Amino acid sequence: MANDREGRDNRGHGRKRRKVCQFCVDKAQSIDYKDTARIRRFISERSKILPRRTTGVCAQHQRQLMIAIKRARQIALLPYVTD
Repeated sequence: MANDREGRDNRGHGRKRRKVCQFCVDKAQSIDYKDTARIRRFISERSKILPRRTTGVCAQHQRQLMIAIKRARQIALLPYVTD
């Protein structure tokens, strides 16, 4: 009975659904730094840029997103740090 887990369902254990890049779905060619409402979803509460594994963004768009966030911070559209 060592292999039997009591009260747990083992179906699908370790299988998570792969996240899809939101920018690829919208067929975005570039990410606009002035679109702060869209960019805010990809930064944490502490204003850190969230990683790809968390957001599901592809590598190409993650690079563009990083540049857009940094540009928006530079001209004070987004904060560097929140209290």
